[in-house]
Amino acid sequence: MDDAVFPSFPPGFVWGVSTAAYQVEGAVDEDGRGKSGWDAFAAGPGRIRDGDTATMACDHYHRYPEDIALMAELGVDAYRFSFSWPRIQPGGAGPVNAAGLAFYDRLVDGLLAAGITPSPTLFHWDTPLELEQAGGWLNRDTAERFADYAQLLGAHFADRIPRWTTINEPVSVTMLGYGAGIHAPGLSLGFDALPAAHHLLLAHGMGVQALRSAGAGNIGIANNHGATWPASRSEGDLQAAGLYDAIANWLFADPILNGAYPEALAPFLPAVPDSDLPTIAAPIDWYGINSYNPTLVGAPRAGTGGQIDGHALDASLPFSLREVEDYPRTDFGWPVVPEAFTELLLGFKKRYGNKLPPIYITENGAAVNDGPGPDGRVHDQRRIEYADAHLRALKAAMDAGVDVRGYFHWSLLDNFEWAAGYSQRFGLVHVDFATQRRTPKDSFRWFSELIRAARDA
Repeated sequence: MDDAVFPSFPPGFVWGVSTAAYQVEGAVDEDGRGKSGWDAFAAGPGRIRDGDTATMACDHYHRYPEDIALMAELGVDAYRFSFSWPRIQPGGAGPVNAAGLAFYDRLVDGLLAAGITPSPTLFHWDTPLELEQAGGWLNRDTAERFADYAQLLGAHFADRIPRWTTINEPVSVTMLGYGAGIHAPGLSLGFDALPAAHHLLLAHGMGVQALRSAGAGNIGIANNHGATWPASRSEGDLQAAGLYDAIANWLFADPILNGAYPEALAPFLPAVPDSDLPTIAAPIDWYGINSYNPTLVGAPRAGTGGQIDGHALDASLPFSLREVEDYPRTDFGWPVVPEAFTELLLGFKKRYGNKLPPIYITENGAAVNDGPGPDGRVHDQRRIEYADAHLRALKAAMDAGVDVRGYFHWSLLDNFEWAAGYSQRFGLVHVDFATQRRTPKDSFRWFSELIRAARDA
């Protein structure tokens, strides 16, 4: 493969891959792990496509040495995984589960031995079930419990882990889990879900403080962001798109980076103590952006609020989601629009200026469901095209002055894709879920060559 085809990135740029505990580990009933809200949600009829569960997932809990070897072969600098809160603290509070902590000791030490930087996320959606049953993220106490959890992990791993993420995509937990009922815990509260957003952000700020007090440093958050496009230039569509943009993007970035919620959301937000916002805005060392595609938004339409991943939204919402036309789509139906990635990053620079810390792209990737062909290989050319185009879009933003320090591809492995079960494959490595056989895809080889070329440049 000709190295000249790759975009160039600066020396020291971090190349990584991402996973999440609930999506890859399996072993949900082993070694003292407690139940999570996702375990309970997935057990409900009709909630997960094909009735799939994460009981086995990718069996990363047992097969992590093989997966570390794959990462070493790939040549990544860093591995972004997540700790399973119910594996560490089965009930979300109280004593540590020694067996669960020992698993992460083995994982972290294995990564370090392979020359791969462990870059964990403290919370990637698997709320301990006892906390969920006590109100979950609608309950302020969950933020307090998260701070305790962050403190104990920081104290245990600060000497071995040089980069930390507090929370992954609070927007998804809020909107899909508490607002639309598509994800755990399956509540359809609409705008009444916004207290969950505040408590997640508060947990982030308290988690930053707890990690620092434990001696950990280099801390950020991974928020999902995407460009919001109005369906037209009509006043109704512009207003609806502006409101959606405030909810989906700025609700989760403004308090952290500006120390205040977006003014457009004032009528919808709960009253919060004055002391919370300085906690949420505790200084961070970097800001993580997960991004996949833009969203087209228009004024409400009678009878429909549009869809997210095939799930209908409430038609009473003050906006409706529309289909982005005239672009190719991933197998999940997401539009492939690389230029929207550049637009998003430039928008961050414009909105926050010198308040914006260095950025890491903590997730970016595509669902391409190709399996092994007659030759035994997985020829996932569309994933290669997606990643290449988005890396070029990323480089365009960097050339325009956006300070991006690293890129983590989602994902290392095909895995349990939440409500979509095992129907969508995001991995650089194909997983046969019946046998757990791993097969590196063409995209794996392409990404490895890209990393090598970047280092040799």
